[in-house]
Amino acid sequence: MNLFRRPLHILAAAALVVGVSATAQQTPPRPVPNPPPTPTAVQVPVPPPPDVDSKAWVLMDYATGQVLASKNPDVRVEPASITKVMTDYVISAQIASGKIHLTDQVNISEHAWRAGGAGTDGSTSFLKLNSQVPLKDLLYGMIIQSGNDSAIALAEHTAGSEETFASLMNAYAKQLGMVNSHFVNASGYPVDDHFTTAHDIAILTRALIHDYPDDYAISAIKEFEWNGIKQGNRNTLLWRDPTVDGVKTGHTAAAGFCLDASAKHGDQRMIAIVMGSSSEKGRADAAMALLNYGFRFFETHKLYEAGKPQATPRLWKGEDNALPLGVQQDVLVTVKTGDYDKLKATMDIPSTLIAPYKKGQQVGTLHITEDGQAIMDVPLVALNDAPQGGFFKRLWDTILLWFHGSGKK
Repeated sequence: MNLFRRPLHILAAAALVVGVSATAQQTPPRPVPNPPPTPTAVQVPVPPPPDVDSKAWVLMDYATGQVLASKNPDVRVEPASITKVMTDYVISAQIASGKIHLTDQVNISEHAWRAGGAGTDGSTSFLKLNSQVPLKDLLYGMIIQSGNDSAIALAEHTAGSEETFASLMNAYAKQLGMVNSHFVNASGYPVDDHFTTAHDIAILTRALIHDYPDDYAISAIKEFEWNGIKQGNRNTLLWRDPTVDGVKTGHTAAAGFCLDASAKHGDQRMIAIVMGSSSEKGRADAAMALLNYGFRFFETHKLYEAGKPQATPRLWKGEDNALPLGVQQDVLVTVKTGDYDKLKATMDIPSTLIAPYKKGQQVGTLHITEDGQAIMDVPLVALNDAPQGGFFKRLWDTILLWFHGSGKK
């Protein structure tokens, strides 16, 4: 991943007119100049994304959350066992909050045993009726073996019933911005009104990797044994490419073959969601093609560094005469290889800033565009506390503001 630490330079300052926003035009950051190209050197064109075996798919850059390419990303689809990624996120969140623990002993109810156990035609961890199983083993069973019985048992232990757990799933989905998803059960068993989208699953996967990396790491484990039965991870990409480290497979007759995959090359991570392929091989080939496309034809740049001043507009009636503004997190953007020069940034900052301001308080907005298309808006915040000045400082600045055409007190 290319990280360019030079900030975007301000070319125009904000006008000092009260109540009017000022936009400061800027140029994009530039990398260290490369040697002049040889006479035979040419820029490598970026081809369109591969035409893969899938009804709906999304390729997302992990660092930025940008959707780099897609097909039917917001069309509702049946998730099958991809549902268990949502179940996993809820369980991880509940563990992190101290509501449940990896050492908990979980009872295997008749519902978990009948609806998800060995007597069904779905994937199972072969849990025994009325047995007590450590929560950690159920988590491994659900993620690695795709055990429906493990998923149901985890749901019942967490929320009292699978129905109540589904309400938790929907609440977390809403918090994450999964606007086109609705879950009815924890396993992905096909029922009415249980749906998601490729885009929503990409959002969920990015959140799982970021929020609960230790839990996410379970999805890279290739096999798990429980009750004397060893089962392999159904994600065949774990054997095909060592950079792939997750995430989950799914399949029903209605949903087709689905795969939520992620891989990491150096500092760059890609997420590929494939829904509705025609075969197990087809979903693996599709996800691998999308991941490779992302790594080969996209690059990520750091445009701004967190905590560094990007603008220092005039501050009135404060102890200081300037207010340093910046971003709270590094601003990264992912573009097609060769499209870096198409980036442009502008800053919208109120034309008159009057103390006080608190550190972290949003003051303006940074707009990033690529070839005229908006791709990102980032809050510009005060980097320091900016308290009011003393009585005479405030009085003097009030007089100066009048001279600048402002009657604001």
